[in-house]
Amino acid sequence: MSLYLCADCGGSKTAIAIASKDGKIVARAYGGPSNFAYLGLANFEKVIKSTVESALANYANWEGASTLPTTEPVFAAAWFGISGVDSPANVAVLTPVLSHLLSIPIGPKLIICNDAHLLAAPLQLHKDVHHAIAVIGGTGSIAASFRRLDDEAHKGALLELGRIGGWGWILGDEGGGFHVGREAIRQILSAHDISALYVVDDNSESGPTQNGTHLAKSILTSRIMERFGVSSPPELLAVIHDADPVAGEIQALPDTQAYKLVHREKRLSQLAPIVFEAAFTSKDALALSVLRETSHALARQVCMLLRPEDNADGNAFPPRSVRASDSVICFGGSLVGVQDYRDMVLHHLKNEGHIFPYIEFVSDPAAAGATGLVSQFESLL
Repeated sequence: MSLYLCADCGGSKTAIAIASKDGKIVARAYGGPSNFAYLGLANFEKVIKSTVESALANYANWEGASTLPTTEPVFAAAWFGISGVDSPANVAVLTPVLSHLLSIPIGPKLIICNDAHLLAAPLQLHKDVHHAIAVIGGTGSIAASFRRLDDEAHKGALLELGRIGGWGWILGDEGGGFHVGREAIRQILSAHDISALYVVDDNSESGPTQNGTHLAKSILTSRIMERFGVSSPPELLAVIHDADPVAGEIQALPDTQAYKLVHREKRLSQLAPIVFEAAFTSKDALALSVLRETSHALARQVCMLLRPEDNADGNAFPPRSVRASDSVICFGGSLVGVQDYRDMVLHHLKNEGHIFPYIEFVSDPAAAGATGLVSQFESLL
C-alpha cells in the first residue's frame, strides 16, 4: 500500500506514472487513446487495464502479479485525469469500475476527474497566488479554473471553479489539433477563391498578399496539397469529405490513396505539425495567419474564466471567475508545448488585460499527479 498511481487519459494516448511513498516515480507505461466520450466504458476499461498492468510489469521491485484486479490492494491512492469526463454522471459510471479494477475503495483515495485537473498541480508551488488556470491544447482543447483550499479540512485540495470547452472535434476543441487542420484548409480555400477574382490572364501574378507573400501560393498550401496528392486547392474538398474507411474493405486494395485509410477527423488534426513547421520554421504568412486565429480562439476560451483586474466600468462578472494576477496559468498538450504557439495565446490574453505572474508548462501530467498524491496523502499519515 505504498504506491500511488496517476493516469493521464488523453485523446492521443494514455500515460501512467506510479510513485513510491517518497515521491519518486518508480514505473511508467503508455497505452492507446482513452478519451472516455469517444471510447465508451468497455473500451476505456480495456485500455486502462492493459496500461496499468504494463506499468506494474515495468516496476522493478514489484513481486506481485501484474494482472488486475488483484485480491490485495496494490495502490494507496489513484488519480485519473480523463478526457471526455465532463459531468458527475460520467464519474459515477467510472467510479465502481476503477474501484474494482484497482482494489481501491470508493472514497477520497480514488480521484476521477477531467484531465485538465492534472495541470493545476503547479498551484501548490506558488503559495502567493490562490488560483490556477489549466489550459490543454493538444489533440483537443479545454480550459478550467481552480482554487486551492487552504483550510485544515481540505488542505491542499483543488476546487474546480469553472470549465470552458472540451466538447470534442465536432462541437469545439478550439485551438486544438483538429481546429488547426480545419482552419488551414479553410484559409487555403479562401485564399484560392479570392485570388481567382484578381486573375486577368493565365500569367497574372495579382492576388491577396500578406507580408509580400501571395497567400494562394504559400508554402503551407503546397505542402498540404502534396500530402493529399492533389494539384489544386478545390480538390481538397473531395479529400476532406471522403467517407471514413471501413475496416477490411479498402486496406487490402492496391494503390489506395493514404488519406482513405484515415478517419476524417484525423485527416485534419494530423495537419497540425505541417502548419506549425510552415509557420515557425518557414515563416509562411498563411500558416502564421492560421495559428493566430486558432490561438486567439483558445485565448477567448480562457478569457471566459477570468474577470477584469480593476473592473473600472463596473460591469457584472461571474462570481466564480478569477483574476489573472492571482493565478498561475498551466499549459499542457502537444500544441501549447510549442513555445511560439503558447506565446501567441499569452499575447492574446495580454491584449485583453490578463497578465499572469506565473506561467507553467506541465510536460508530464501523470508524474505531476502521482507526486501530488504522495504530497497529499503521505502528509496525512
